[in-house]
Amino acid sequence: MPESAKHLLLVEDEAALRDVIAEQLRDHGYQVDAVESGEAALTRLADFAYDIVVTDLRLPGIDGSRLTEEALGRYPEIIVIVVTGFGTVKAAVDAIKRGASDFVSKPFQIDELLLALDATLEQQRLRSENAYLRAQLEERYRFEGLIGKSPAMKRLFQTLETVSATSSTILITGETGTGKEVVARAIHHNGPRRSQRFVALNCAAIPESLLEAELFGHVRGAFTGAVSNREGRFEQAHRGTLFLDEVGTTSAALQVKLLRALQEREFERVGDSRTVKVDVRVVAATNSDLARMVSDGSFREDLFYRLNVISVELPPLRDRRDDIPLLVHHFIEKLRGDRAAPAVSQEAMRRLMAFAWPGNVRQLENAIERAMAFGAPQGLIDVEHLPAEVAGSADVAQPTMVSLPEEGLDLPDFLLGIERALIERALTRAKGNNSQAAKLLRLKRTTLVERLKRLNRPT
Repeated sequence: MPESAKHLLLVEDEAALRDVIAEQLRDHGYQVDAVESGEAALTRLADFAYDIVVTDLRLPGIDGSRLTEEALGRYPEIIVIVVTGFGTVKAAVDAIKRGASDFVSKPFQIDELLLALDATLEQQRLRSENAYLRAQLEERYRFEGLIGKSPAMKRLFQTLETVSATSSTILITGETGTGKEVVARAIHHNGPRRSQRFVALNCAAIPESLLEAELFGHVRGAFTGAVSNREGRFEQAHRGTLFLDEVGTTSAALQVKLLRALQEREFERVGDSRTVKVDVRVVAATNSDLARMVSDGSFREDLFYRLNVISVELPPLRDRRDDIPLLVHHFIEKLRGDRAAPAVSQEAMRRLMAFAWPGNVRQLENAIERAMAFGAPQGLIDVEHLPAEVAGSADVAQPTMVSLPEEGLDLPDFLLGIERALIERALTRAKGNNSQAAKLLRLKRTTLVERLKRLNRPT
């Protein structure tokens, strides 16, 4: 039995064999989820950081060898054991070359699999050096500083590739911390103006009385403190890109002048009557609902449509949890300096993936910076090195699946698996007390006993 309950994903297309192996592994202390295909396994791995994958090598569709690569690409610390049939040892050796930890041959006794698991877990415990080497991020998961392989990020990358080639005005929307300026810079550096300046201005960070001068510049004597002529951000960005962050905070008076600058590409400096013409691509961003602000009269409708020529919406981190392992290892590499990159325990990764991240990617980076400070000297980032609110997210760190695999699924079998997992979790928390577990599940004790019998669990 493992020292602490390890989360194991079993992939076997033969239903009867799958059920037998899963039950035996559960009897030896593993928390097991069982699926019938490589596609279903990838769906589970997208939502949950398992400690171990035990997979048949020969599967319909995505086979065990490819699943091994995908699992290790997502979680460098995961253990993969492949199960082979007669005459496929050569394929098993190939899977090990791809990163699998060990293999067992069919037919096998459960003790053989348990021995392989115990040996591999011990090797993992002793290993502390090269965890990050297998976590090198591939370029296909990047777009000019953006990182992700989730469907939401793939769609974003496709959108950015398209809109970057134009010179149209773009409005980026998204919650705080989702990386709106990073997206704006990606658009600039992949567009026709990449050789010119990228100028950024956070409209919310400048007092309203000075924001007009920041945008359009001023002449000497225009106001107290204006001791010389000064270019504004529009002029500084001539022939390049101007990024206006938090554009929804601008005043009604300034919105009028901003609208004219966008429409005519001309303006006057504060205190001057001469017109200045510029060639600027504007990329604006906001975490406010500008459409609602238009409805309630706090934002000009004509300016909204002038800004919203092309809209790019950034997904919050909670909607792309399968990108978290990639981002974690990216931040570790970014922050480690000359130190060796520490590994991340799967339990810590589960907490990171379970947390809601209201501050999005920026908050995740801060959490990893804190964890590096405490965990890097030991060569391992574990739960105790995470911020308290993240470390306490264990109660929701359970495997979930809200998407439907392309090949479909066996709904009764899937729901039965969820029921089994919740009952086992309740029993664990109740330390085996059926009455207490029934209370946790809002069930009568007799109902829980009946369900345990149906699941072939001892009562």
